[in-house]
Order: sequence, then C-alpha cells, then structure tokens
Amino acid sequence: MDNEAFRKQAHALVDWIADYFGKVESFPVMSQVSPGEVKSKLPVLPPQAGEPMDRIFSDFEEVILPGVSHWQHPNWHAYFPANNSPESVLGEILTAGMGVQGMSWLTSPAATELEDRVMEWVRQLLGLPKGLTGVIQDSASTSTLAALLSARERATDFEANEKGLKKPLTVYASRETHSSIEKGVKIAGFGRQNFRMIETDAAFAMIPAKLEEAILRDREAGLQPAAVVATLGTTSSTAVDPLRPIGEICARYGAWLHVDAAYAGTAAVCPENRWILDGAEYLDSFVFNPHKWMMTNFDCSAYFVKDPGALIRTFEIHPEYLKTGVDPYVKNFRDWGLPLGRRFRALKLWFVIRSYGVEGLQAFVREHQRLARLLKGWIEEDPRFNVLAPVPFGLVCFRWNDGRSEDALTEFNRELLNRLNASGAVGLSHTVLDGTFSLRLVVGSRLTEERHVRRAWELIRKTAAEIASV
Repeated sequence: MDNEAFRKQAHALVDWIADYFGKVESFPVMSQVSPGEVKSKLPVLPPQAGEPMDRIFSDFEEVILPGVSHWQHPNWHAYFPANNSPESVLGEILTAGMGVQGMSWLTSPAATELEDRVMEWVRQLLGLPKGLTGVIQDSASTSTLAALLSARERATDFEANEKGLKKPLTVYASRETHSSIEKGVKIAGFGRQNFRMIETDAAFAMIPAKLEEAILRDREAGLQPAAVVATLGTTSSTAVDPLRPIGEICARYGAWLHVDAAYAGTAAVCPENRWILDGAEYLDSFVFNPHKWMMTNFDCSAYFVKDPGALIRTFEIHPEYLKTGVDPYVKNFRDWGLPLGRRFRALKLWFVIRSYGVEGLQAFVREHQRLARLLKGWIEEDPRFNVLAPVPFGLVCFRWNDGRSEDALTEFNRELLNRLNASGAVGLSHTVLDGTFSLRLVVGSRLTEERHVRRAWELIRKTAAEIASV
C-alpha cells in the first residue's frame, strides 16, 4: 500500500471509528455469536496472494464485528471499564503511525521524558506521596509481578536473582484479592503454598489483626514474610483494605507493601475520595490503570515505586548491544519492568490529561459515583432485591431475594444474569460474596448517562418478575 492508498483507507477508517462512537449504542452489548462461529467463517489457509483492503474491511464488518462485545457501549456494566476516548484513540493512532520503540532514552528521548513527566502529573492528580516515581506498564498484572519480584529481591538482599530462593518467603493478601496476585506469586517463585489469603470483615476488606497473626505464625515457623498486597477496590465488590494499619504492620516486620488500586485508583483524582490513600506513606509500590476509569485505551498501567533503585536492580541487565553513551545521565525504562521493548503509551495518556484537565476527570468520576449511588437507592427501595456490599465507587452488587432457599436464589439470579446478557440490551457479570451469588453492575463507560442506568434497572426488574412468575 502506497501513501496515497493509505491516506484514502485511513480517512475511511477514521470515519468508521467516529461513526462507531456515535452508534455503538445500537449494537448488542454482549456478542450474540456461538462458540466457534467466528472461526468457522475464516479460511483454514492463509491467502496466497494479497487481497484489496476493501474486501478485508468488508470481512471485518461481516465476520469480526458480530463477534465483538462492545466495551464502550453505554449499557456495558459487566466488568470494570476498559474505556477509550477520542483523545486517547488519536494518541494511539500517532503512536502506531510512528512505530516508536521506547526501550531506552536513546531509542526515543521524547517517549522517555514524556513518560517521566506525565507520571509525575498522575502522581499529583491522585495525591500520592511525594517521592514516588512512576513508570507505565502494560497491565496491573505485570505491575504486581514487578512488585513481587522486587519484594523477593529485597527480602533476599538481591541474592534470589543470582542463586535462586534458598528458603521460603511468604506473601499476604486478602481473600478478596485479584487472581493476578496468586498468579504473580507462582511466577515469582514464592510458591502457592507460601501465599496467605487473609480473612475479611463484613465489608469484604482485609482484617489487619488477622494479617499480623498470620505473619507472626510464619515467623515462628521459620518463614520470612516478604510482601503484603493491599487492595483498594477489590474486583468482586470494590472493598477497600485499610491501608494505614496494614502499612504499620509491614513496617514492623519488614514486608514490602504493594497496593493494587487497578480500578479504584482513578477515584483519587477527587479529593473527597482520598480517604482510600490514608497511610500511603507506608507503601513501597502502587498500581492503578488509566486504561480502566481514566479514558485511556488499553493498555496503560501506572506503576509507582518508592525506591526505583530496588526496581532497577531487580530487572536491569546490560548486554553490550544495549549500552549507550548517555546511560549514566538518563532513565532507561527497559530496566523498570519485564519487557525490553516498550510502546509509547505516555502519548495517549498525555492527550487525555491535557484534553480533560483535572476538572474534567473529576467530573467524570463524580458522575459515575452519583449514578451508582442512585442505583443503590433504587435497589434498596424494592423489597425483592438486596444490596450485598458497600458502594464507594461505581460498582453495585445485588441480587433478587424473595425469601426462597439459598440454592434456589442462586439458580434464580444466575438465570436472571443469563437472560439479561442474552437480551443484548445490557451486560452484567457476577461474583460470589461470602458464599452468596451476586450480580455486579458497574457504572463506568464514558458514554453512560442516567437514562442508561435507569433503563438497566427497569430491565432487571422486568426480567426478574418474568422469571418469578413462571
């Protein structure tokens, strides 16, 4: 494809994206295809000769698009958002067009220095403590793995990278923690049997006293506590672990404190939400995802560390072919995480922050919190439904409860979820809270308005009544 052909196709593609933004509400929220349906329409063999872009794009619309679940749909309430925005998409287009590889300062000075500056902006946006230094990773899972590896190295005086683990190290998180923590524990070599899931309270937050008990038991058994992961906004219910008492415990026993705020961290752009960060001076690392609730399309995970030296010492490696004459004077972010290659993710985040400003981001978060509280109130007014967890952010956990047995309620609410998602009009998900099957409705899409939340609630009530009448 020459430049003129590219120009023509690119204009058409941008027009399609703009139209998509305007009409995404007309699509089914969840894809309605059956397993294997998309694949069955794709040739088994690759084409021998090149095909025209018009034909390729036609197949995209006819074969691929029906198999897409529309995360940007205003009625997408299933999972925490993976928002984009026009500004972010434009930044991503530029990034793809330039094809920047930002593994070191020399390979793209602007990519490194913009990331450095933007991450300082983000630190200020959230009100995180001064002295934290940020780097962009691809996901919170990767950021957490970086934290666990750093904790492993600090606990072994950086000998694990050289000699492997010589004695067991233990890691602690609440039983409501994200599955990526357990995965990271396995990958980092701690071993799943050395991962402790701590009991939670009535609000599904970690109980600090139970954490300290577990640490003391392990120390008495000759084990070394290496890391604690506190969650601000758990996936199931957005529970907030109490950071200050957890941090004090970590300080007493020398454990690395990593804070997973993948979804809810964005809430701290509003000063009234910064209660979640009380005790942040104790943290060693912190992650949240602008690609969730800050309108920066996937992937863009903001990872902050108190001691960049520990992070760099954990990951750095210097083959001759990567050395440059400016290395002593600059940051080479290839040494701040797992991959060597790095995308220019800071550009789209820069576009979003500059376009919305602090006030725009705050208004966005506050409106979603308002809508979630509004839904919570509607649910509480209906005696046939229960709210099952606090609603500090944009997630509401609830179920139908007309007094039938627990097994029957689980079956009823599962059927309710399946019918709602099959309708194409709304998308929800589920979890289990303290043994109770719960529906999850997240208010998080950039395009969601009060009318969408009201319509979702009306549909939930109508569908539940239909099931109950059978």
